[in-house]
Amino acid sequence: MAAEILLVDDDPDLLKLISLRLSAAAYRVKNAERGEIALAQIAVSRPAVVVTDLRMPGIDGLQLFEQINAQHPTLPVIILTAHGTIPDAVAATQRGVFGFLTKPFDPQDLLKKVAQAVTVSGEARDSGVGSTAVGGTTTESAWRAEIVTRSAKMDDLLRRARLVADSMASVLVLGESGTGKELLARAIHAASSRSGKPFMAINCAAIPEQLLESELFGYAKGAFTGAATAQQGLFQAADGGSLFLDEIGDMPLSLQAKLLRVLQDSAVRPVGSTQTVNVDVRIISATHRNLDQMRADRTFREDLFYRLNVVALKLPSLSERREDIPLLATHFLRKIATRYRKPVPTLAPDALAAIVSAPWPGNVRQLENLLEQAVALSTTHVIPLSLIRHSLDDSSAPLVSFESARKTFERDYLVRILKLTAGNAAQAAQMAGRNRTEFYKLLQRHSLEPGMFKA
Repeated sequence: MAAEILLVDDDPDLLKLISLRLSAAAYRVKNAERGEIALAQIAVSRPAVVVTDLRMPGIDGLQLFEQINAQHPTLPVIILTAHGTIPDAVAATQRGVFGFLTKPFDPQDLLKKVAQAVTVSGEARDSGVGSTAVGGTTTESAWRAEIVTRSAKMDDLLRRARLVADSMASVLVLGESGTGKELLARAIHAASSRSGKPFMAINCAAIPEQLLESELFGYAKGAFTGAATAQQGLFQAADGGSLFLDEIGDMPLSLQAKLLRVLQDSAVRPVGSTQTVNVDVRIISATHRNLDQMRADRTFREDLFYRLNVVALKLPSLSERREDIPLLATHFLRKIATRYRKPVPTLAPDALAAIVSAPWPGNVRQLENLLEQAVALSTTHVIPLSLIRHSLDDSSAPLVSFESARKTFERDYLVRILKLTAGNAAQAAQMAGRNRTEFYKLLQRHSLEPGMFKA
């Protein structure tokens, strides 16, 4: 699919002209006549690149960039202006603006700059060329096919993951238990040039220290009682590919030192052996622990931390991406029904409302487990609230009332509710505790249209 470009300009004639040129270059183009409208559109669907005028009423181009950059730091922004000066260009690029073109500009210069921005954003690499899906098919964004989301936070995280995938940089995945850290690690491997090589995973918290050492590095024949033959470790098994070290924060200090030596030398020495074996492995590690505090407490080596934490990716909790809950529920119900050889069930409306508002301390894993229990116990095609309530913690809390939401988060709050209700303004107003007139005024304040969420 062609990359999507968002054009922002208060001049409708210029907006149309640039839109036609970009469309002719096979881009999908969306238009916004004000910065406020652009922010609303980005909240609904993130484009590959934003091209904006500098001088506009309300939010100008630099203010628009700053707000975009705060939420989506990997989204390239190109600024156009008829009032451009060298100081303007220098100031803009120093603040992180991708490109700066002065009107009247050469159309070819614009197309070239947009093409560069699309490549940097990762969209060009998700066009299907050279990407391998799970199961051997080649499709757009196949590397992330197992990650179900429509969340802006997750979208930004996945774009950063895509950018880092082809590098050799070690990645540290942070997040609460059940957020899908191994799923993200597998996606990074699938997006990388190592995708044809092995992906090996191990949970450092689930295996005793002595066994963990031999699992990672292998052992020589006779290294210990029962070692009748030599055995490769996971570093050798993953040679050329990726090794995922889950719960790295639970690795004993003595083993941390040995792991650091392997990462420094790109070679392992099996337990009981005097010989080293060269290995080429990309390390992806994960933890739910606070490694900064562990470094301060000297329970995690500082030098190993810096070796593993070249790029950090933090997965949001499920409560931070509630708009994904209906989507995830549908996905899990289909998967579970296939496993149980049952027709795919649906959730009663009040049951869906209950899972949307639940706190989910166990995150996505807890949601899947709850739905599997409900499918196993349900005797009807529609899963009732009673089954969901039975499995949910009594401390489940509803979505925060609109009155208590901070003003700076109004737009995010409205976007979340409109996504949950698929653009049903009446239902959204009821969920927000506002009458329809007040609710529409709030939508107008943030340039939001219910129809934007109907898809």
